[in-house]
Amino acid sequence: MQGTQAAYLKRSIWVYLFLLIFEGALRKWVFPGLSQPLLIVRDPLAAWLIFESLRLKVWSPNVFVILGIGLTLISFCLTLLFGHGNLPVALYGSRMMLLHFPLIFIIGRVLNKEDVLQFGKAMLWCCIGMTLLVAVQFYSPQSAWINRGVAGELGSGFSGAMGYYRVPGTFSFTNGLSAFYGLCIPFIAFFWVSRDSGISKILLYFATVAYLAAIPLSISRTVVFQTVLTGIFIVVISAGQPKVIIRLFATLGLGFFLFIFLTNFSFFETSTKALSLRFEQAGHSEGGLEGTLVDRFLGGLVGAVSNVEASWIGKGLGMGTNVGSTLMTGKRTFLVSEGEWGRLIGERGFILGLFLIAIRLGLGIKMYLKSWRIANAGNILPWLLLSFALIPVVMGQWAQTTSLGFAVFSGGLVFAAMRSEKCE
Repeated sequence: MQGTQAAYLKRSIWVYLFLLIFEGALRKWVFPGLSQPLLIVRDPLAAWLIFESLRLKVWSPNVFVILGIGLTLISFCLTLLFGHGNLPVALYGSRMMLLHFPLIFIIGRVLNKEDVLQFGKAMLWCCIGMTLLVAVQFYSPQSAWINRGVAGELGSGFSGAMGYYRVPGTFSFTNGLSAFYGLCIPFIAFFWVSRDSGISKILLYFATVAYLAAIPLSISRTVVFQTVLTGIFIVVISAGQPKVIIRLFATLGLGFFLFIFLTNFSFFETSTKALSLRFEQAGHSEGGLEGTLVDRFLGGLVGAVSNVEASWIGKGLGMGTNVGSTLMTGKRTFLVSEGEWGRLIGERGFILGLFLIAIRLGLGIKMYLKSWRIANAGNILPWLLLSFALIPVVMGQWAQTTSLGFAVFSGGLVFAAMRSEKCE
């Protein structure tokens, strides 16, 4: 691949990240009247990246992409023949595998580790700005302009605790903010434990403080769980690397010091109390930690394959999405299943749905094994990125455009971080 070809493909991936982070801002504040078409603003870019990558022979479809596209085309035909028969809904339901899924491998082929580190530095800058925005949203009333929802609706926040709301930042919904911080923490952790990252220590300090402040300000249990999960990944990989262990303990000590420092500020104390109450309330309603983790993840998997209402053919592509339900019923509701695997089986039927689940599971296993092997060879960046990417890729709710975007982008970064050589 020529240098100029690599450059403009890489710039296109930068645009993809920009639209992923600021799509909600465009829909809420800049072009509220265009909120519906902006929902798929990344789709033309995804199609163009696929076309150019094929034209330039930068990438060719692998077995995951071929199977994913093939199964989706079969499901598309079954949807029109035996399913709901709604063409726009079926097209919307097809775009996840036809347009966005291949980007995981295209990003992984076009970028390399050096590029991923540049994305990481950009995420640190965004983390600082995002936390400032979240703080303003947290303490502003839901009627304030900063808390406007999609299409200019009042109140973009969701129920939190102590009268405070879970705010979405620049995103349309709170899940986007959780995914954003989930992608930030692997980079922050890597820059702390890696000696040759070339990151500005001042930037790293400010980004770390911003991330720690964002944990309670977001009132998000997902952000807390992701922080713990990344920590577990670091501990696991540091077992055979004494230098990483030393830097890990130094980082933990610094993190504890920064946490104590933040407790001196009233905004942090208030938001911490709100987060604690949020955990307590959710624990009562969901049955404690077991209900929150086991039932949410494993329970959803069991429910997907044990649903007696699911058919062999399925109800049709797109029916399990908010867009699909709105087009078919005039309101947003769950017509198939709230869980991702349940949606796949409900839309595509038992056989095709299970095949697609197997594809995503297989991809997750491949990412895990390659990241583990490369981490033991000295490059821990893919392993740390996997701490976030694994769940969105395997069982993330791709029916939601932001969740799909973060799954695709983070999955691509995992593969790209494995490539230390320059693209040629």
